Amino acid sequence: MVKSLDSATPLRVAGTGTAAPDMRSTVQSLAKGFRVLEAFTADNPQLTMSEVSLAAGLDPGTTHRMLATLVGLGYVEKIPETKRFRLTLKVLDLGFNALAHQDLRAIVRPYLRELVNHLGEAASFAVLEGPDVLYIERVRAGHMRMGVDIRVGTTLPAHISAIGQSMLAFLSESDLARVIAADANRAHTYQDKRSVADVLPALRKIRKKGYALAPSTLTEGLRIIAAPVLDPDGHPVGAISVAAPAVRTTIEEFEASALEPVREAAIQIARVLEASGSTSF
Repeated sequence: MVKSLDSATPLRVAGTGTAAPDMRSTVQSLAKGFRVLEAFTADNPQLTMSEVSLAAGLDPGTTHRMLATLVGLGYVEKIPETKRFRLTLKVLDLGFNALAHQDLRAIVRPYLRELVNHLGEAASFAVLEGPDVLYIERVRAGHMRMGVDIRVGTTLPAHISAIGQSMLAFLSESDLARVIAADANRAHTYQDKRSVADVLPALRKIRKKGYALAPSTLTEGLRIIAAPVLDPDGHPVGAISVAAPAVRTTIEEFEASALEPVREAAIQIARVLEASGSTSF
C-alpha cells in the first residue's frame, strides 16, 4: 500500500478506490510515454501529433519526443504519406506476455506443490527473458528462506544459475549467439562473474544429460537440480528447479531422490502446454 506524505493514510485516486502512486517514486517520462500510447483507442486508432498531444495532455515538444521514441522502439508507426500515427502489433506483446505468464503460473503451480510435498524442498519455475532468467512461480518448503531471496518476478543472468543453464543448454546455436551478444559487457552485482562463453562447456554437458545439477552460485551451501520444459521441437519454454541445503544430503543422494520427480514434472508440464497450445512464451 502506498502511503501519503505522513505515512499514515493511503492516497486514493478520486472515484476509483485505487491507491494513487507516490509521485516521488515515479518516472515521469515513462508515465508520459504510456499516456501517449493510451491516446490511441478503438474509436481513434490513427492520430496526428496534435491530436495525440491533446488526448495525452502534453505539450507539442514532449509529444514529438515521445512519439519519436515509441516509433524507434517499434510500438508506434507513422502512416506513410500522412501526418498520422498508429499503434503497432508490438503493443499486443506486452499484454500477451503478461497473460501467458499468468496462464503458465496456473499450470505449473500444482506440479511445484507436488514436488515440495514429495521432496520437502523449495521448487521454482522460470522462463528465459533474453539473457536473463525470470522466475514466474515458486513454492517454498515451509517458511524457511535460503540465502538469496528468490521470489516471483526475480530476474538474474541465466548463465550463472542452474535453472537458467538448463534452458540455455537447449537453445539453438543462433538463439544462444543472441544471448551471448545481449550479455556482452553487461555488469551485475552477483559474485559469479563468468560470461555466457565461459559456461559453454557446462552447457554441453547439461544438454547431454538432460538436466543441471550443481552447487548454487548464488548461495553457499545450497544445491540445485533443474530440468528444462521442452516444446515438441526441443526448444525450452521454461524450467523447473529444486533447491536443497547441502547439510541435509550428499549430492548423490539429492540427485537420486530429486531427479526423476523433477524430470517427470517437466514432462507433464510440457504435455499440458502442448495440449493447450501454449508452447511459446
